Formats: sequence, structure tokens, C-alpha cells
Amino acid sequence: MEGEIHNFIVVWVIVLASLCYSHTIAKFIPKGKSRFVATFPIVCLFYILPLYFTSINLGATTSFFITGLATFKLILFAFGKGPLSSTSPLPLSTFIPLACLPIKLKKSSKTKDVETTKKATNSTFNLVTKIAILAILIRVYNYKENLHPKFILFCYCLHIYFMLEIMLNIVSIMVRVVSRVELEPAINNPHLASSLQDFWGKRWNLMVTNILRLTIYDHVRLVIVDQIPRKWAPIPAVLATFFVSGLMHELFFYYIGRLKPSGEAMTFFLIHGVALSVEIVVKKILNGKFLVPRIISGPLTLAFIIFTSFWLFFPPFLRGNTELKLCNEYIAFFKFISFVT
Repeated sequence: MEGEIHNFIVVWVIVLASLCYSHTIAKFIPKGKSRFVATFPIVCLFYILPLYFTSINLGATTSFFITGLATFKLILFAFGKGPLSSTSPLPLSTFIPLACLPIKLKKSSKTKDVETTKKATNSTFNLVTKIAILAILIRVYNYKENLHPKFILFCYCLHIYFMLEIMLNIVSIMVRVVSRVELEPAINNPHLASSLQDFWGKRWNLMVTNILRLTIYDHVRLVIVDQIPRKWAPIPAVLATFFVSGLMHELFFYYIGRLKPSGEAMTFFLIHGVALSVEIVVKKILNGKFLVPRIISGPLTLAFIIFTSFWLFFPPFLRGNTELKLCNEYIAFFKFISFVT
């Protein structure tokens, strides 16, 4: 555990130094190809750094922050776009967390202190509740030999959801306390999704969705709009976005298990890309003349997501006994904390 903590510190010192470099060169190199060339080595470095971890928790979190977020944000920044670019240059204290953390600054508005306090209280209560549920799920894994495999897979669905939301909430709370700025939510009740378009576009992992929209979706749509009718331009843009997301998840699974990519994660996202494209086409053809009631579309959407997750998303994730390694890491971490304190 001590070796992993050392690697974690070294890697993040390199990340901070790299982001300081990226922030500094913007003062001397104008946006465009020149800044992209100067930034490209940092982008490549951020794909290599997660390989220095053997811990699933530290490696997965770091790869999500720097490979899944910072690389795309830096590419956008090189061309003067995205959250890191603004009319007046961002201070370094804002640039660094905004570059590598799944946060989005909320536009300033006049809100009452009572409402802000109420939101903070609800957020804290939800966080504590989800941590408690996650702890129960971890205990359930001890009895998985006596439970139905499909129930265990459903527990993994909940585990990933709660783990991601806990991590995002903790990051948001830390940034909010340190910088005293309001942040937009990263996840918006995905269990209430009424369609795939609603789930992927407005509810699940919104920071990644926003970055992929800026880097992939918008550019593909801009290129393709002159080739096909404007009405259908979103379709290839959606497919390209899900293709890139599939590639990134194949890479994340490699970081986690160091196993040869199987293509299952790619297939999962391509299926969702095709299904979402079909949904968009049907909506455009019907033009609001027929709407499936939410009480029907919601459960069907969640059922489709859970089924395809069982079929394609979890197998590569669990192939290297990931859940066992995660539990052992939790135990080792708590023992390390107890030893230090």
C-alpha cells in the first residue's frame, strides 16, 4: 500500500507540473496548431501515467481524471475552446481543478443563503446514505457463492453507480470548500431517465458527456452537415461519439486489469449509439405525434441499460477478479489509515 501511495503522489506531482506548463504556454503561444503541438506531449503523457498503478481504485480514478477528462480538455484548450478557455485567462488555481476534475462551474446567480444551505445539507445526507449502501454491497460480496449470479451483477450496477457518484460528490465538496464556487451536478438521477437520449445526454456522467459533445459530436456534425441533410447530421455524430467512448472504456479496462482488450466495452457503446440513433430517427419521423408514456419508456430504458451491462459491460470488468481486488484494497487502505493514525 505504501508503494502505491508513493506512486500516487509522484504521478499527481507530474500531473500538476504538466498543467502548470499548459497554463503558462498559453501566455506565449496563440491558440491553434502551434499551441496544440506544444500541448500534445502532455496529452500523450496523460495516457501513460495510469500504467504506473497496480491499485484499481487509484489507477481507475487517475485514468478517469487525466486520461478521460484532462486530455480532451487540453486539446480543446489548444484551439481556444472548452471549459479551460475564457475571454480573460483563468487563474492557475481555477485552471488546474477545472482541467482534471469532473466539475463544471455554475454561472453566477443570486440565490438565497437558505436555499444554498438546504442543497448542501441534502447533498451531504445523500452522500452519507450512498456510502452506507456501498458498504452494505461490499459485505454482500462475501456471500456471493450463495446468491444468484444475476443478483450479484445487479449489485455491481449499483456499486459502479454509487462509487462514481460518491467520488464525484466528494470532489465537488472539496472544490466548493476550497474555492467557494458553486458547481453543476455531475450526475442527475439516472434512475429517472425516460429514454436513452435522456439518460446519456442529461443524466449520466454529465461532465464526460459535455466534453465528448464539444470534442467529438460538434466537430463530426459540423463536417457531415454539408454531406447529408442537416436533419440527419446528428446521427453520424452520435455514432462517432459512442465509438470514441467505447475506445476510452476499452483503455480504462486495460488500466484496471492489464488484460488484452476484448472489444465487449466497444460493442456495448456501439449498441447504445445505434439504439440512440434509432430513437432520434423515430422521434424526428413522428415529430411529436406519438409519445410513449414515461411510465413505460422509463422502465424499458433502464431494463435495456441493465441487460446490455450484464451482457457486455461487466464481463471484461470482472474478468481479472476485479471485485475481489477492490475488497482487498479497501481492507488494506483501512489498515494503512489505522497504522498511520
